[in-house]
Amino acid sequence: MFQPPRCPYRRCTQYARPEPRFYLRYGSYAVKCRAQRVPRFYCKSCHRTFSRQTFRMDYCDHRPNLNAHLFQSLASGVGLRQSARNLRLSWRCTELKARKIGRHLRRLNLNLRGPLPRSASFQFDELESYEGRRNTRPLSLPVLIERDSRFVVWAESATIRPRGKMTSERRAAIEAETELYGARKDLSRKSIRNAFRCGAELANELEEVRVETDEKSTYPKLLHEAFGARLVHTRTNSKLPRTTWNPLFPINHTEAMARDLMGRLRRESWLVSKKKRWLDVALHVFIAYRNYVRARFNGERASPAQVLGYLPRRLKMGEILSWRQDGGGLSIHPLSKRSESVLGWAERRRASA
Repeated sequence: MFQPPRCPYRRCTQYARPEPRFYLRYGSYAVKCRAQRVPRFYCKSCHRTFSRQTFRMDYCDHRPNLNAHLFQSLASGVGLRQSARNLRLSWRCTELKARKIGRHLRRLNLNLRGPLPRSASFQFDELESYEGRRNTRPLSLPVLIERDSRFVVWAESATIRPRGKMTSERRAAIEAETELYGARKDLSRKSIRNAFRCGAELANELEEVRVETDEKSTYPKLLHEAFGARLVHTRTNSKLPRTTWNPLFPINHTEAMARDLMGRLRRESWLVSKKKRWLDVALHVFIAYRNYVRARFNGERASPAQVLGYLPRRLKMGEILSWRQDGGGLSIHPLSKRSESVLGWAERRRASA
């Protein structure tokens, strides 16, 4: 039987540090999408009511039974319009569902990860894409992974200035957009710092932090800012053939998989994001699918998160979209059967290990 772990209202005193039996059962109600009735509760502290559905990711959703199907479709490289046709939804409804799923999966990835084992090491690289128009609005996408498990630690997009061959038509298009939107900023360094900061949070307990990159000149300084004296930086020439013998093959393979499973990252595709913020939301769909649902390699059963010890098994589609994760460590763990929080579940796992 479901027991609420806390009051869902942030201003309530029972949100961060709930007392035992802070609630009373307050009846139930029936819904069309589930056979079981949904129990309701009454908070003794703030005198407000809530239900089990309040803690669910599909809270206030129409057609919640289609969320897992949409997640699988988006994680397989299908665009929004074709997903809408397949699921018989309107394009706008599909778009809003996809954005909600992406934001939820971003929080899930931040909540479920933890300290890395001593044998862990990082690989980092940048791939390029664009928003709206290829020759005037390029983007850089820094990607940081744990090398052996292929766990994607962080990825985000950043605006960069147009470069490369400048024809008269391209210069005219750039000048026209500069008059409309202003000069395009180069925010690649900021996004690289964010990626390294996320890696540093997971590597706090490591005495030595090994990072492999290509020979881009800006990386050494930014890596030293993030990891300090613990850093062991290995550089590889990016012009080497991208075969399995290449030291950077794990990160190259991850980027190739991202382009395959994300229609937005395919070159010369009409699925490209019109704005970078929606590309960032879509990136977390790929990250969650890669980290928690898909096996590390073909023929294996373990996911990257399972290899690192974050989870005992791979998550199913329904589990990854089950409980809301906007409460940080206080959110209900997707594998918990007793509405246990993410922090409580992790502590119990460490105590039993």
